[in-house]
Amino acid sequence: MKTILVSLSLVFILFSCESGNHVDFSKNVETVKELVNLHALEEADAISAMFHEDLEWQGPAYGSDPLNKADHMAAIVMYHDMFENLKYTANNWLPGVNAETGQLDGSVRTYGVWSGNHSLTGTPLELTSYHTFDFKDGKIIAGGDYFDLGGMFASFEVAPETEQTDAAE
Repeated sequence: MKTILVSLSLVFILFSCESGNHVDFSKNVETVKELVNLHALEEADAISAMFHEDLEWQGPAYGSDPLNKADHMAAIVMYHDMFENLKYTANNWLPGVNAETGQLDGSVRTYGVWSGNHSLTGTPLELTSYHTFDFKDGKIIAGGDYFDLGGMFASFEVAPETEQTDAAE
């Protein structure tokens, strides 16, 4: 009897513990990796196809409202115009959880570094960032970019004395 109770207890413990990632996590990581590769190739149409029509994206600007798909795609094209050799190097790919239940939901979180060069000044970009990606029907339906947008833009500004020197020449 004792052996049966111990065996049943072990079975109960094994089935009641959640282990591993959500069944869709690996597939969704590959989707996000493809997205950042397409970003590097400046393939806006292919990127757009990866987003759900009901996309809700939190941009990095302080106090900004979430962006819909069209507005987020406009921001992506802006980055393509602003930078050359844009590349994302992930430090990790982390599983996300449903905010209401705390359960793994197949979403993807990543910390990493964007690198490249500002198109007009040639100034190198090295931007530490955090990104979230939530999925529905195999497409990205929500997410966000978290980095110092103001600091990034300020790093490419031409100093006033440089503008005056250039104008005098």
